Amino acid sequence: MANAPSMSGHVLLAMATCKLRLGVVGLLVVLLAACASPQRAPEATPPVQVSETVWWQVESDIVGASRAATGPATNYARGFMESWRSRVAKRIETDFIPWFTGYWTQQWLAIKVAWYQLSIGAGTDPATLRLAAYLQEQFRERVLDPVAREIDPDVVRGKATRLYIQLLSEQVQGIPRRYGVPRDQFDRRLKAFPAIALGPPAAHDASLYELVNAVPIDALPAYVALTARIRKGSGGVGEGPSSVRLATSGGASAAAAAVGGVAGMVISLGSLGFGAIAHANERPQMEAQLRQHLGAALDDMWHAQMLDPASGVMAGVSYLSGQIEGNLAQTVVRPVEFEPGPREVPLSIEEDLPDDDSGDAALRDEEQAAE
Repeated sequence: MANAPSMSGHVLLAMATCKLRLGVVGLLVVLLAACASPQRAPEATPPVQVSETVWWQVESDIVGASRAATGPATNYARGFMESWRSRVAKRIETDFIPWFTGYWTQQWLAIKVAWYQLSIGAGTDPATLRLAAYLQEQFRERVLDPVAREIDPDVVRGKATRLYIQLLSEQVQGIPRRYGVPRDQFDRRLKAFPAIALGPPAAHDASLYELVNAVPIDALPAYVALTARIRKGSGGVGEGPSSVRLATSGGASAAAAAVGGVAGMVISLGSLGFGAIAHANERPQMEAQLRQHLGAALDDMWHAQMLDPASGVMAGVSYLSGQIEGNLAQTVVRPVEFEPGPREVPLSIEEDLPDDDSGDAALRDEEQAAE
């Protein structure tokens, strides 16, 4: 009897071991069955079909983004060019007018006109044009170049263009999410629209996708080609007042007229002394006339800098917005969709055509009434 508990323990241990073995065997069977069964391939997600109506909305939003970006860029450029204008006007008043109307400047201009006329013949226009070219150079050195060291229209143009591209890119990036358009389809759509078309070579062309994704924008060859072309057309900081306006304004016309009357004569010290007295009396009128001419010339320069689409400070924005909006305008003209008309219910043959007897009876009644 003393061995009974020991035997019972052995039995229990044997049963537990057996159950453990059966569990391991069962687990192995399950694993083997899982490995043997073929795995189901993941179901392929069908591509999202974007309707033409959605694409119309997307491209309309791109046009709207371009127009929205143009406004801040224009305001940015206008603010700087207003400051440029006031600085140019100040230097005209403090530097160019005093220099131009000064006694010795007028004498020097008179000598130059006399020399031009003696060289090519009196009364010829080239003398005035050569004088104007000299004055243009002086205007640039005394007015435009110093102002450009503070506010350079070329720099303003570049910053306004980059601001436009930055704002356009920010707006465009959010459009696919707004309409649930897959990014890859949206990108392919952008690649189909040219934003810069200056080729050949092909590197001077860029799609709308390249324009809004280039970081930095100066690394895009087509953009570099665009800025170079505009800068070449603008002539730097501007050519200043027109040659005709400078040649015929203020003391220049007076000096040309005076020398024209004494062409070939040597200006002596005595005549210089007499000229100084006359000059002192005529200088206020000369300054007023020159101020009027240069004020009008400054208006011309400012409007050209702001509004000229080929060389002004908005030339880059004008080109890009024209390309984008012009190419997309052909696709955003939504076709007219007519509402379906009411469905017609066809009549039966009996309802459509009267029977012969009724028709004959109606005809006899009409004949009797006529009699």
